[in-house]
Amino acid sequence: MKAGFNLLLWTTHVTDALLPQLEQLKAAGYDGVEVPIFQGDPAQYRRLARQLGDIGLAATVVAIVQDEARNPISADPDHAAAGVDYLKWLVDCSVALGAEVLCGPFYQPLAQFSGAGPSAAEWARLVASQRAMAEHARDTGLVLAVEPLNRFECYALNTAEAAARLVAEVEVPGYGWTYDSFHANIEERDPAGVIADHGDGIRHVHISENDRGIPGRGHVDFAPVFAALARRGYDGWLTVEAFGHALPDIAAATKVWRPLFDSEESVYREALALIRAGGAK
Repeated sequence: MKAGFNLLLWTTHVTDALLPQLEQLKAAGYDGVEVPIFQGDPAQYRRLARQLGDIGLAATVVAIVQDEARNPISADPDHAAAGVDYLKWLVDCSVALGAEVLCGPFYQPLAQFSGAGPSAAEWARLVASQRAMAEHARDTGLVLAVEPLNRFECYALNTAEAAARLVAEVEVPGYGWTYDSFHANIEERDPAGVIADHGDGIRHVHISENDRGIPGRGHVDFAPVFAALARRGYDGWLTVEAFGHALPDIAAATKVWRPLFDSEESVYREALALIRAGGAK
């Protein structure tokens, strides 16, 4: 397995100012980084791909739906159509970056709720929009890994069971789901057991602690998670996802209003030690 680090700890848009941190991650022993794609164009990401190649880092991508005007499951047909166009743009930028995986909750805006789970109509729009995205990515080599989030962040996709159902209904090669230890710790009665039950479609993994701080310092039991992934034959990315105060919008979205670690270096060094001990050699 490969060790990655999600760059949302520092930025929502990677520029040359982040190159020193990228070099530090490479020196620490990471195989790649998870690049947030919230803005920009394919030309920018082709340039970043060259920079990452020079450093020796591979790439994955994390993305979200940023507003209701681009909501793929909206009942407003114009918003839903714009949402599908946005999903295709995410694919195009990810391919330009040379990313191996595009992950994230790219199905509804965060912190938007209906007071219930997805209706039958919303689920149908979810499947249709994700299938359109997957068809757009079909011949690119890019893997899509939709991410279920806990019920306090979204309502359209919360559990491993729902994610597995979505993958089965989209039914396009290269489309799967992301297992995130933070969200599983909240939503699943057996966070490791769901890997055995619904793990066929896992294409990406986020290593994240229960408080969003340093993996290994909280109460998430990573050992059975690593073991379950190994039994499944998973050989993809184990990507660290931690959040701090550097980005006010991200801090607000992730509800991080107190210090979770002493230094960013302690996050990436301790997390990498945990991953290496768990199976990413």
